Amino acid sequence: MSLNGNINFCIKPSHSIIGKTCIPGDKSISHRAIIFAAIAEGESRIKNFLQGEDTLATIRVFQEMGVSIKNNGDYVLVQGVGLYGLHAKNPTLNFGNSGTSARLLAGLLSAQKFSSQLIGDESLMKRPMIRVVNPLKKMNAKISCSKQGTLPIKIKGGQNIKGMCYELPVLSAQLKSCLLIAGLYAEGETEIIENTATRDHTERMLANFSHPVAKKNSKISIKKAKRLIGCEITVPGDFSSAAYFIVAATLASNSNVTLENVGVNPTRNAMIKIMKLMGADIELQNERLESGEPIATINIKSSELVGIDIPEELVSVAIDELPIILVAAASAKGTTRLSGAAELRVKESDRIQSMLDGFVVLGIKAEALDDGMIVEGGKFNGGSINSYGDHRIAMAFSIAGVIAKKPIIINNCNNVATSFPEFVETGKNLGINIDYV
Repeated sequence: MSLNGNINFCIKPSHSIIGKTCIPGDKSISHRAIIFAAIAEGESRIKNFLQGEDTLATIRVFQEMGVSIKNNGDYVLVQGVGLYGLHAKNPTLNFGNSGTSARLLAGLLSAQKFSSQLIGDESLMKRPMIRVVNPLKKMNAKISCSKQGTLPIKIKGGQNIKGMCYELPVLSAQLKSCLLIAGLYAEGETEIIENTATRDHTERMLANFSHPVAKKNSKISIKKAKRLIGCEITVPGDFSSAAYFIVAATLASNSNVTLENVGVNPTRNAMIKIMKLMGADIELQNERLESGEPIATINIKSSELVGIDIPEELVSVAIDELPIILVAAASAKGTTRLSGAAELRVKESDRIQSMLDGFVVLGIKAEALDDGMIVEGGKFNGGSINSYGDHRIAMAFSIAGVIAKKPIIINNCNNVATSFPEFVETGKNLGINIDYV
């Protein structure tokens, strides 16, 4: 760790990546488990909860709204207060860096008796929120955001939320989930139309809490809830976190890695399809359901990759994995083309520009597009990379360091703790030559 408090990584070229490990709990599912447990009746126990800064922010916000939550590291125990049991002594709720928390809770808070204001850290205050504000207004919420369409979000409590039929204008599971949560409180039925499937953790999670969501073709429907019932949830390993070690094992020579108990939800695992199209040797074993979510053991061996045109229908499902997929593309033989990924421009950083900047430093030929990138396969040089405070950029370029000619320094890695606090230690255990500097 540097003297000024910034966390930086140093990755030196590594030998074979070999071993077996478990991946920490899924961030998206951990958020949702806390949200529904908090407004359920009775006790809920959440196992393998992700102990990351984003998910801990969700816990903190609900504790501020009067929910008893005990987190001992092995599991989280939530004493639900029911659909209408929340209250807030301080109406200003700080979500840190967690865009998921802010967007999903905008739907929940729009239906509460009390008024609230949603804020976050410097990065979160710049991220787009108008996408949830406008449809919530259509549901009769009294909600507003800044003129720039960002936080702070201000919500007036005591409104009578009404159901509606809404077609998603952007591919966003966070927007869909926000409206489904508001739909728990809305008079009548709330119908959401998504022409391309986005991650369905909210729909699966609600079934665990005894309020099933109906789905027919592209239409998802939810009725006003009388109550949710507390339950036990086991959170699967986060596929997005597993993705870094899938690529590391693919690129490093003579590697063989087994990742246990990883979530392989079909609305999340398109990265496996993309990597297989590039020639990766990836096998799913012991596939099963746990708490309504598909999980499996993933085995990965070294492979020679080839460049491809990434099928656009897979892009939205692999949106969080695209930075590490681009690292794989930079090591593949030939050209890889990515398009249809404009959403990358409005993540924790502009991930298209962030990846391009890193590739330039490391000697990889690449061209940024408005909605993607063209990457020519090559060899990574060493160098110093700015992650722009984006956890996925930091971890993606860390994996590039595994096969680089010389060490790679990744700067501004503090936010890796938002999704994968154990990233460095997990990498070391598998043979990756990574450490703090």
